[in-house]
Amino acid sequence: MQEMEEFRTAVGDWASDGSSEPAGERARELAARLGVRTVVLLEGLSDLAAVEALTERRGRDLAAEGVCVVSMGGAMNVGRYAALLGPPGLGLRLTGLCDERERPYYDRGLTRARARASERDVFVCAADLEDELIRALGTERVEEIVETEGDLRPWQTFLHQPAQQGRPRHQQLRRFLGTKKGRKIRYGTLLVEALDPGQVPAPLEDLLANV
Repeated sequence: MQEMEEFRTAVGDWASDGSSEPAGERARELAARLGVRTVVLLEGLSDLAAVEALTERRGRDLAAEGVCVVSMGGAMNVGRYAALLGPPGLGLRLTGLCDERERPYYDRGLTRARARASERDVFVCAADLEDELIRALGTERVEEIVETEGDLRPWQTFLHQPAQQGRPRHQQLRRFLGTKKGRKIRYGTLLVEALDPGQVPAPLEDLLANV
């Protein structure tokens, strides 16, 4: 697990500076040593937290399976990561999870890297993963989690904001999760941990079945 984290770090360094030969060599060396075969490209850290929480619940060790889950820091970076990790670079299989509005970035990035961008490779959330999780759990259950986590007062304050008046509850909850740094990451884990086995959103379920 530690070495897979080192691989993820090397990939991030390599992607931030494509001319960084030491980071590229380090990533190549670790990929070979760890037997990495697949990289899951995710938009951000909250998606990473959710995927890791579900794999832990399922008792899977993705690192041992040769799968590395990578947060790219935004969907606009997918072309760079795909070029480094896909056919033009390390030659690894690529898959991913993204929001509907970010799908074009994945399509273009994977196409340019000569990797297939088919329904079997990229799994799409209707709005985003937080929205999928809120819909799966139901708003009442999510509000219970918010209260349990000690966020009831900020949640109530948020609801009194003029911009939130008249909005559907699931949209209010989705927006609330993004109003404080680190909250989406924390709730990415919490909401997944609260899911019943049959409640896992289809894009997340399909992604794990594909790696």
